[in-house]
Parts: sequence; C-alpha cells; structure tokens
Amino acid sequence: MTTARELPARTATPAPVRAAAVRSRRRRSEQWVAWAFLAPVVIYLLAFYAYPLYRNLDLSLRHYTVRSFVRGDAPFSGLDNYRTVVSDPTFWPALLHTVTFTGVSLVFQFTIGLTLAVFFTQHFRLAATLRALFLVPWLLPLIVSASTWSWLLNSDSGLVNAVLRAAGFDGVNWLTSPTWALTSVIIANIWIGIPFNLVVLYSGLQAIPDEIHEAAALDGASGWQRFWRVTFPLLRPVSAVVLLLGLVYTLKVFDLIWIMTKGGPTDSSTTFATWSYRFSFGNLLPQFGPGAAVGNLLIIMAMIFGLLYVRLQRRQLS
Repeated sequence: MTTARELPARTATPAPVRAAAVRSRRRRSEQWVAWAFLAPVVIYLLAFYAYPLYRNLDLSLRHYTVRSFVRGDAPFSGLDNYRTVVSDPTFWPALLHTVTFTGVSLVFQFTIGLTLAVFFTQHFRLAATLRALFLVPWLLPLIVSASTWSWLLNSDSGLVNAVLRAAGFDGVNWLTSPTWALTSVIIANIWIGIPFNLVVLYSGLQAIPDEIHEAAALDGASGWQRFWRVTFPLLRPVSAVVLLLGLVYTLKVFDLIWIMTKGGPTDSSTTFATWSYRFSFGNLLPQFGPGAAVGNLLIIMAMIFGLLYVRLQRRQLS
C-alpha cells in the first residue's frame, strides 16, 4: 500500500497558492454581491432615465406623425425639427419667458426662504408651529395650488382684486392680460418654492456652530456683519445645492402655468415646458418632433447649469 510520504510532491498545493486562490474567489464573490446591490439602481436608471432620454432624442431627429409614431417607421430628418423650433416666432419670447420665470423665481424664493430661515433660528415661542405652517404650500399638490391661485387672481371674483377695490384701486386682469400673466404665474411659483428653501437653509444654519457667532460678536462684529461675513460664507455649499435644485425644478414647471394661463394670452406666459406640451399634445395634429426638440433644449439648459455647479464645487474643494 502506498503511504502519504510516497505520493509525488507535485500533488500537494503550496499554502501560499491556496491562500491566493481563496482570496481571488472571495474578491469575485464580493464583486458579484456588489453588482447585485447595484443592479436595482442601474435597472431603474436605464429604464426611467436613459431610455426616455434616448427616445426623446430619437423623436427630435425624426419626422413623426401619429401614424408613423404608432407604426414606428418615421423617416430620419436630422436637425430639421430643431430648425423648425428656432425659426418659429414663439422661440425667442418663450426663451425669454423661461429665463425670466426661472431667474425671478429663484431670486425671490432664495431671498425670502433665507430671511425666514434666519428668523426661525431665534427659537421663539410657536416657532416650530409656524415652520410647520410654512410647509403647507410645499405639501399641497400642484393642481391644488394652481387652482387656488387661479381663484385668488380671478379678474371678477378673485380675492386679490376684491382687496384692491376695497382699498380704492382698480382691479387687475392678472390672468387675462398679456402684461400681467407672466407676473401672476411667477408670484404663484415663488409662493410654492419658499418652503423648500426655508427647510434646507434652516438645516444649514443649524449646522453652523454657535461658537463661531459668539467669537465674531466678541470681536465687535454687528449682527449684519456676522451674517454677511460669517454665516453666509459658511452657508455657501448648502445655498449652491438649493439654487441648483430650484433651477432644475423651475425650468420644468408646467402644471402651474398650464392650469393658470395655458401659456397665454397670446403666448405672454409661454415657456419651453408649456410650448413643448402644446407642440406634442395641444393640437389636433400633434408635432412630436418639434415638441421633443424643445424638451431637449430644456435638458441642455439644465445640464449646463449642473456642469457649472460641479465645476464650482471642484474649485472650492481644491
């Protein structure tokens, strides 16, 4: 009988080799586990972000009709839809309205939200209750908020005009006048966006240590100087996130404008969001290609500001 000593030496695997093989199998197992955890996120991003973006790009590069949309045989048209959009008389007014609506909304939402956040850091009685009440516009569905503002700004029976007439002023055609329509939807959007700015900026203020303010006060800094030279610079990262998220959200606001004015009268409150919808679904003969092209222009605008934000963050970190 052959003993273990008589077996060839090459049949015994060296211990370092076995350890390396075990480590390799363990690494592969950990990689598979990591991919298993990532799989739901990857599938979600592909299904609800990548594929819709691809379809929207495909729509903008083809000449779609209702028939070709159903059959899927629309001819390739290149950049013709983009040329149609840019040459349309509505393009430049819609671009101006989009920029104005977004810019004015962001400035007032951030300014009022920051003012309220600083106000609530005083920790007075009923502060928590008032903060909760300020969240109501943010919690309401947009269709409810838009309908409420449509009633408030109604030319004949609206509460705002009733107050103006009681004070001796003439009523304003808020929603039916080309002069006031864009202003009306901006006011409503500011009201909706203030709570988000308040909550996030208040959280940022709470994260600033009190010792910093106390040190600045001991150095003789006034209340305004403490805010401008200490609080506001420390709040800059949070402010950047608030402004970026507000920008992306405001660029795509559709429900509010469509319910209140439908982009009118005479396109005076038309933005890219409402214009894209009107191209695609607002006519008896929908124009899916131009509608998708306008949507892609909105995406490009949001991406540009997103990239600027990333670049600013990198500069601050470096």
